[in-house]
Amino acid sequence: MAERAGSPEPSVLSLALPALVVLAAEPLYLLVDTAVVGNLGTVALGGLAVGGGLFAWAAALLNFLAYGTTARAARRAGAGDRRGAVDEGVQATWLALALGVVVLLVFQVLAGPLTRLLAGGGGAVAEAGEEWLRIASLGAPLLLVSLAGNGWLRGVQELRRPVRFVLAGSLVSLVLCPLLVHVAGWGLPGSAVANVLGQGVTAALFLRALAREGAGWHARPRAVLAQLVIGRDLLLRAAVLQVSFLVAAGVAARAGTAELGAHQIALQLFFFLALVLDAYAIAAQTLVGHALGAGHPVRARATARRVVAWGLGTGLAVGGLLLVLRGVLPALFTDDPAVVDQAELVWWFLAGFQPLAGVVFALDGVLMGAGDVGYLRTVTIGSALLGFLPLSLLSGPLDWGLAGVWTGLTLFIGLRLVGVLARVAGDRWLTAPETVAR
Repeated sequence: MAERAGSPEPSVLSLALPALVVLAAEPLYLLVDTAVVGNLGTVALGGLAVGGGLFAWAAALLNFLAYGTTARAARRAGAGDRRGAVDEGVQATWLALALGVVVLLVFQVLAGPLTRLLAGGGGAVAEAGEEWLRIASLGAPLLLVSLAGNGWLRGVQELRRPVRFVLAGSLVSLVLCPLLVHVAGWGLPGSAVANVLGQGVTAALFLRALAREGAGWHARPRAVLAQLVIGRDLLLRAAVLQVSFLVAAGVAARAGTAELGAHQIALQLFFFLALVLDAYAIAAQTLVGHALGAGHPVRARATARRVVAWGLGTGLAVGGLLLVLRGVLPALFTDDPAVVDQAELVWWFLAGFQPLAGVVFALDGVLMGAGDVGYLRTVTIGSALLGFLPLSLLSGPLDWGLAGVWTGLTLFIGLRLVGVLARVAGDRWLTAPETVAR
């Protein structure tokens, strides 16, 4: 395809920095939430790990509402069709509402069995997780609407509005969480209520943004169905990934309460840092989608090189910082010596694979922006089945504990790195099937 002249594209950092704020806001709140709840005791922390893990699993499973919408909206915006890009947001919002209601109903009906399954049977931890999950799931439709809103705004290269929207909701949650948990005396349920109220603020702001674009609110069933079909690869990829994390949490729960608490702390830090590094993936998605939509494959490849450099450098810096703070950070989340001891063990894994993760997440964004989600699906599922899941499952009977689980996670990231590097080194991703549903 011949290159066509066009206006200079935004820099990676100009898109990554606001994306970083948006991506970091939710996990940062969860880290604060973990610290607030951790002071209630080990049972409450374990309940948050179980209930929060299930809710996070559902949200991550449906994250294609953001990432898939970004790629489609970016292609349309790159081709000069802003109205079409906004319409992608409208249809994604209807889909988000429908899926959110399904998630809500599933958790209201199955919260008890799911938390007991994850906690290894009944008991105080399972009961605490069930109570938290029943309340928190009321925010599922709100959370998914926000994911769709993030998607279309990223696609049209407007990342500052999502920053304001997400920060507004996060601020509400951050203020209410300690007040409801400790001051009002609601305990663990106060954490869930604060979560729902914050999500409501953010969702309302994203809906107002669509209305201000003059977008028609008419749902087009064929377009919504097309978005579901397009998102199937991302959905399947996310499903296998989240099942792997649930299995790992289940193994940690059966290893002991201290192991589960340490796993919760380290896993929340992992998710937080993963989304921080994923800011480069958001920038890559937007830039690659615009470049290919406008007919600039050379620009798309140049973007891939730049985001790899940024991802690797940031991963090295983050890993070094984690090692420096190894003796400090775990104690911020709990005063239980057994939990701190287990968390310090996991810390070496968490810090060690950050440089690899920085490159993997950046190249994930490149391939998503190109619409090459089928390949990403295959690489992610293969890496989970060959690395993460086997080692997690073996950790229980072989008594490897958290070291076995986190070795599996490290192998998972390493296998993905090999796969995405091999793909981007070639040319097939530059001519991946069109992801935009007309």
